Amino acid sequence: MVKFGFGTIVQGALGNYSEKTPKELTNEYRGYLFDGEEIVMGYQLVRDALIFTNYRIIFVDKQGATGKKTSFKSVHMESIIDVEMETAGFGVDDSEIVVTYLTNVNQRSNNESHAKHKFEFPKKTDILPLYQYLGNISMENRRRING
Repeated sequence: MVKFGFGTIVQGALGNYSEKTPKELTNEYRGYLFDGEEIVMGYQLVRDALIFTNYRIIFVDKQGATGKKTSFKSVHMESIIDVEMETAGFGVDDSEIVVTYLTNVNQRSNNESHAKHKFEFPKKTDILPLYQYLGNISMENRRRING
């Protein structure tokens, strides 16, 4: 269950995620995981969630006043080809990670199409483990695609 406090509401209003444990996220989203899929790490944004599994990044968008209508969108880990990180500076800066991923299913180098997605985190969030996790995946994908 999401804990609502002033800090969570402010960070949510700013578009910043707060970290949740894999166990907490698995308890809430177990029914939406594919066979063999496990949550590695995740974050909460008021009602919405950002979940990293061994297969994909899942964007959970709870809509409406009650949040009963929910949208699930995914970026498959095998399509991630680049990761950028910017840590928070002094003052009100936030940390961010930008993921570049292929949007074409065949992942052919002569017909490449890609998109980017930026994730913003509060200054206190340690984003280095996420950056390393996604960076290792992007390196493995580049070797596989270009090999």
